[in-house]
Amino acid sequence: MDLDAFRWLLTEPGQQLLSRADDAGDDPLRASAALRREAASEHVAAALTQALLRRKAVDKFGDDAARMYFTPEGLEQATRRPVARHRAGRLVAARAGTVIDLGCGIGGDLLAVAEAGITVAGIDLDALRVEVARANLAALGLGGAVSVADATTIGLDGFDVAFADPARRGSRGRTFSVEDWTPSWSFVLGLLARASCVKVAPGIAHDLIPDGVEAEWVSDHGEVKEAALWSGGLASVRRRATVIGTGGLATLTDEDDDAPGVRDVGDYLYEPDGAVIRAGLVTAVAAGVGGGLIDEHIAYVTADSSFRTPFARGYRVLEELPQREKPLRAALRERGIGRLTIKKRGVAVVPEELRKRLALTGDSEGTIVLTRVAGKGVCLLVEPF
Repeated sequence: MDLDAFRWLLTEPGQQLLSRADDAGDDPLRASAALRREAASEHVAAALTQALLRRKAVDKFGDDAARMYFTPEGLEQATRRPVARHRAGRLVAARAGTVIDLGCGIGGDLLAVAEAGITVAGIDLDALRVEVARANLAALGLGGAVSVADATTIGLDGFDVAFADPARRGSRGRTFSVEDWTPSWSFVLGLLARASCVKVAPGIAHDLIPDGVEAEWVSDHGEVKEAALWSGGLASVRRRATVIGTGGLATLTDEDDDAPGVRDVGDYLYEPDGAVIRAGLVTAVAAGVGGGLIDEHIAYVTADSSFRTPFARGYRVLEELPQREKPLRAALRERGIGRLTIKKRGVAVVPEELRKRLALTGDSEGTIVLTRVAGKGVCLLVEPF
């Protein structure tokens, strides 16, 4: 979709065509044939693209997706609404009055900050993304200014907080090296010398995080979505894990960590959330449930009591089963288990392949955990709670 075609979509005839494209359903060939009798092919293509992207965007933006505008790449890179709202909430708590979004894309974070009542401006190098972000602010009735500009060349003195989400793609696609980011890692380090928030990949190495900067890993309903670096007065701890779920939001920090040691497997096993693992706070979960680690290198926690915690999935340990395949098959068949969930950590097992080889046929359902305890491989039969 090009800029002219998108701008036409915002006109009255374009809105009418887009409305019909939204109502056309999931048969693009039939819809295209019908709509081409009413408008130019490039306009029909733009309308159908928006209709498709709106349906895809519901997972990230909920009901608002039906009123918003997207580009394929912009939707892929946009922050999920619950995560963006959490970040905006932190900015409100820090009393940020003005925020500039350096590389705003289609406006995912921009919208959340504006929705929180903060005065916001966004810039991006791409004119189409800027037009889409501007249209999204208007569609949701939110204030904010968006313009085409280079983040590395503008002054930031007029803003309380700078937010950036560097593009993590190089000439060969997605990159895991900070040196390939746009803007560059050196620019990010410069931002972090003032009050800023920078969205980064969850896999960022801890040793890259500058002193005085808080790193926060965020998961949404069990999926680790991102890490964010907070600097200046926005930073309050060194490491934080934030989990967003059906029960709301919970956060765990390095101040909750008193580093319990390794111990024998108790009556209960806990599988920490991915954000907790990325943040290096597994021992903080262990402290929270009054337990310890099953192995110093494995992200499982064990305890003698049952606890409900937003930071880990809990299981009751039923018994230890043989780890070798043939006796394991016999043990599972003896217990009538035909539907098997296989959890594994620290062992070279492919669950899907093992499940096929076990060829179970029982009527019951079971869960096994293949892992190491104090360096030794084990298989635990567990029951989720």
